[in-house]
Amino acid sequence: MTRAGSRGGVRLWDATVLTRVTLGFALLLSVWPLYWMVVIASRTVSDATAVPPPLLPGGNLGENISRALADDSAHLLVGLGNSFVVAGSVTVAVVLISTMAGFAFAKLRFRGRTVLLVSVLLTMMVPLQHVGVVPLYIMMIELDWTNTMQAVILPFLVNGFGIFLMRQYTLQAVPDELVEAARMDGASTWTVYWRVVLPAVRPGMAVLALLTFMQNWNEFLWPLIILRPDNPTIQVAIRGLSDTNYGSDYSMIFTGTLLSIVPLVIIFIAFGRQIVGGLMEGAVKS
Repeated sequence: MTRAGSRGGVRLWDATVLTRVTLGFALLLSVWPLYWMVVIASRTVSDATAVPPPLLPGGNLGENISRALADDSAHLLVGLGNSFVVAGSVTVAVVLISTMAGFAFAKLRFRGRTVLLVSVLLTMMVPLQHVGVVPLYIMMIELDWTNTMQAVILPFLVNGFGIFLMRQYTLQAVPDELVEAARMDGASTWTVYWRVVLPAVRPGMAVLALLTFMQNWNEFLWPLIILRPDNPTIQVAIRGLSDTNYGSDYSMIFTGTLLSIVPLVIIFIAFGRQIVGGLMEGAVKS
């Protein structure tokens, strides 16, 4: 790339032709699966299995959506509602708890801080959702929480990755001098967190919120185990759609998948600027 100038002390560069071609190819690879999903979701099952396959969207998208939502065995509407409740609740809790814990690990001095931080890091090295599924299921049976939303929400309200991410972000975004100045003005720990730390780490919170929402929206194994087929999350509902009347109807399967990603696309469009800004800010500071 060739140098173009500078802005605000940051060097700017002109992209070469090779860079533009590479980025265009990467964009095509990223968008193609989404486009292909729309094409199949708007076609009939005979079109979906045709050779050669169609490359342009058809006119059956509305009908396929109606059929998918009306299917009594898949329960897509119930799955969408449950996924909103689960992903939304877990996201709010993870962001708030991770931000408070990250602030504590980054800026507060207390006995056992290093041991607790190492313990948090160790939880990131073990796939608890798979290794711990049996004892967690036994616990849910003892609490009589099978087929309930709290069984899908409560085990995931704390996230080791979120705590570590917000700790690192707080270390970079909140200078020690700013915290000390607030202390000298008589601010309590809670006031420092609420008035000083939260405004500074909002970009990091946006990134963590998106990652957490996507992870819990796409969660499949634990809801499949703990919830009944008539009370699924959206990913389990799509599995039910493929296992029932439309086992070989790829247009129905792709239609259900399309419905499941619409909320994620809306969230990214609505908060994309903050999310990208948080990622870029962290990259520049690191």
